[in-house]
This record gives sequence, structure tokens and C-alpha cells, in this order.
Amino acid sequence: MTSVFDHSWMTGLFGDKLVAEHLSAEVQLAHMLRIEAAHSRSSGNERAACAIEAAQIRKEDLAEGTAMDGLPVPQLVCCLKAQISPDLHGDIHQGLTSQDVMDTALVLSLKDILPILRQRLIALQKDLEQLTQTHGAAALMGRTRMQAALEITVADRIATWRMPLARHLERLDELSTRVLSVQCGGPVGLGSDGASLAAQLGLAAPDKSWHAMRDGFGELASWLSLVSGSLGKIGMDISLMTQQGVDEMRLRGGGASSAMPHKQNPILAEVLVTLSRYNAAQLGGMHQALIHEQERSGAAWALEWMILPAMLHSTARGLGVAQELLAQVEKIGV
Repeated sequence: MTSVFDHSWMTGLFGDKLVAEHLSAEVQLAHMLRIEAAHSRSSGNERAACAIEAAQIRKEDLAEGTAMDGLPVPQLVCCLKAQISPDLHGDIHQGLTSQDVMDTALVLSLKDILPILRQRLIALQKDLEQLTQTHGAAALMGRTRMQAALEITVADRIATWRMPLARHLERLDELSTRVLSVQCGGPVGLGSDGASLAAQLGLAAPDKSWHAMRDGFGELASWLSLVSGSLGKIGMDISLMTQQGVDEMRLRGGGASSAMPHKQNPILAEVLVTLSRYNAAQLGGMHQALIHEQERSGAAWALEWMILPAMLHSTARGLGVAQELLAQVEKIGV
């Protein structure tokens, strides 16, 4: 098994097809070619830009070069030059470095993914509001430290699920302005501000290259973990509320047991808890990736490639699972 997010059958539980498409090798390659063409065009080299856009590069062409060079861009540039007239070679990739291309390609994917997460947060808020309208007046036993405390209403408990989502939306709007920024620093981060490139790509132009300033991605990872944590809270509460003997919630569907036919396992609630713990565990790795030596790092940068896409996948799936789970609710309250 490689990853639960793309495994043949585990992806049915943990995978999110829409986010997977935006993080795919095909989409990343398309983004890199778009960046190279836009950079040539912003430098006044329209012929080179058109030639790059017409080039046919396969993702398989980049695998061997990535293993040798540690990243795909040198091989990408070689493949482009092999297909483009030699008199245009000097107009390809000039003033860029590999990190500019790869960072900006990821940001372009984020530009598509973050609105998906935003839409799902809004939809989940509405689902929780509807659940409150339907079941909110029913009584529940309030529990502290998992012990019976005082009586509350269903609306009281749902409020603790719903209210953090509004704050997550506010945080997302704030961090998006910092994260959706072009990278155009050149070899040591002293290149242009990339204003022309940013305009073509629909991104912000930073005051300085962020090659070695990764706090934007660190902030995004923190946000992803916070969202997953809030979803995990919902999953944990529902797992406890559906326990036999407690019976504070009844769900349609659920998971069957191969050995105990009488069981109805709260699978989706458990998935929310699992995904929240996964993202919490990954967050430390993304904060380790903040530590870039001097003007650029290979090791810290590569760590982001391993962690951030998985966190995006996990959060997107969690938001989808939460909506599926709430749609299964038949009854809440005692």
C-alpha cells in the first residue's frame, strides 16, 4: 500500500477525487508549463511563450530527471528546448529557478482547492443549522469528563460543532491573501517582484521572494489541522452518542461487522476522528519545514511535498465525510 488517499480500495474511505485531481501530476505539469509560458510572455518573448504552450510534455518524461536532479524542472526545461527552435532557447526559463516554478505551481493548485474547502465549510454550517432547527429543542445529558453533569439541549451541543466553522472561514479569508502569492525570486531570491507574472496567473505579487520564508504554508497547515480538529470533535461526540446503552443519536446506515451482525459501527464518525489525528500529527512536520537554511533549502522544501498535499486531501475528505454523516442522522436527544 502506498497511501490511503490513492490506494485502490482504501481511497473509497479516505480519498477525495476533486482535490486529488488538483494535486495530480498532470495538473502540476500543466501549471509548470503555464508558468514558464507566462514568464516568457512577461519578459516580452511572445514567440517563446506560444512555443511553450504548444509543447507536448509527458509526466513520464520527468520521472528520471527528478530522480537525478531532485526535482522535475531541469528535465522540463530540457524537454522544452528539445521541442522548441534553438533561437528561442535563451528566452526559456531565464530569470527563474526551479523553486519559483514548483512553488507557484502548488499555489495555483491551492487557488483552486481553497475555494472548495470554503464551499464545504459553508455547506456544513448550513447542515448544522438545519439539524438544530429539526432537533435542537430535544434534551441531552450534558457530560463533563465523560460523566453525566447537567441537562442541556441538542442545540447547545451542536453550537460547539458549528461555531468554530465560522472562525475557520474568517481565518481562511485572511491567510488566502498571504498564501496565494507568486514565487519569482531567481537563484538566490533577489529576482523581480513578479508583478507581471502574478497578473497573468491571477496571483498576488509579494514584496520579496519567499523561498526561505515558509510561514505562509505553515499557517495553511495550521488552519488545515484546526479544521480537521473541529471535525474530529463532531466525530468523537457522535461516536459516543451512538453507543449502545447511551442511545442519544440514531444514524441510518453505518458499517457492518463481519463477526457480529448485531453491530452498526459509526464508520464516518470514526473517519473524522482518524483524519483529525492524522493532520495533527502532520502539523509538526510542516513546522519543521519552516527551518530553511540560508537562501534556500532542499531538505525542508522536499518535506513540504510529502506533507502538505496529504493534509489538503485529509481536510477535504473530512469536510465531505461530515456532510455525509449529518445526512445519516435520524434522531438526536433522549
